[in-house]
Amino acid sequence: MPHVVLEYSDGLETQADLQSLCQALFDALAKEPAIPNPASLKIRACSQPFGVIGTDPQSYTHATLRLLPGRDDATKSHLTGIVLDVMKAHLPEVGSLTAEAVDMHGASYAKRVL
Repeated sequence: MPHVVLEYSDGLETQADLQSLCQALFDALAKEPAIPNPASLKIRACSQPFGVIGTDPQSYTHATLRLLPGRDDATKSHLTGIVLDVMKAHLPEVGSLTAEAVDMHGASYAKRVL
């Protein structure tokens, strides 16, 4: 925790360096006081082979920032703003960029780390 899951339109990996985007997101979020343990940060990207959006170009990236409960709306908004700013810098030609912070269910979240 936290997790950032990037869902992007198929083919975007040929137009953008998604590994650099993941690293930039990690670096930006790791500096934030709202992320007290950057070692717990996880960033991943998943291609979506099918999709339609209402604008052109028909390309998109959506970031879901999954957080354990406890952060207020202002903090969540601040963090999604950071995510969106990093995405804008790395994906300037993508038609739609969106970010959302959601609370994970703390009681049902389990992890194992080596």
